Amino acid sequence: MITVDLHPIFRSNRDIELALRQALFRAAATGEPVLELIPGKGSGKLRARVIAFLGQPHVKRLYDRFEVDPDNGGRILVHFRV
Repeated sequence: MITVDLHPIFRSNRDIELALRQALFRAAATGEPVLELIPGKGSGKLRARVIAFLGQPHVKRLYDRFEVDPDNGGRILVHFRV
């Protein structure tokens, strides 16, 4: 499982989008079944930004589905077709 912690770059929209894009492409290319994104719990703004990014039509083609971890709201799991 590839893990991307977004805490260090939470202030830069460009860096967040670049990190998400790179992680999605890497996970899809290597055949990883799950990508773990960690926006943290906080106010929820970063989580909402990540979910909005994942909802874009050109990004949706890269993965099968995503879910906010039911046990940890500060973690988003992106599942790929295997």
